[in-house]
Amino acid sequence: MSTTITDIGTLITRHPEIHGGCPIIAGTGVTVRRIAIWYKQGYSAEEIAEQISHLTLGQVYAALAYYHINREEIDADIAEEEAEGDRIEALHKAGKLA
Repeated sequence: MSTTITDIGTLITRHPEIHGGCPIIAGTGVTVRRIAIWYKQGYSAEEIAEQISHLTLGQVYAALAYYHINREEIDADIAEEEAEGDRIEALHKAGKLA
């Protein structure tokens, strides 16, 4: 039986050309922010892995570990994204966006 060992430090990465350099699960375009949002909405790691079926449970836990260690950074990123969404919605309601 062969066992593959994965260095968990390789599971989260950043690339300037993908999501503006936000932390992502390596080999995917899934941001740690996205995982954190679902987690904060009450989804378990298992439920997140079921919903984003191309992720392994280990990848989801790696994203959650990154989130908990870097909570201030990710929460600020979430707040910035929500503020931008609110700004766009307000412009749309004011008729300034088609």
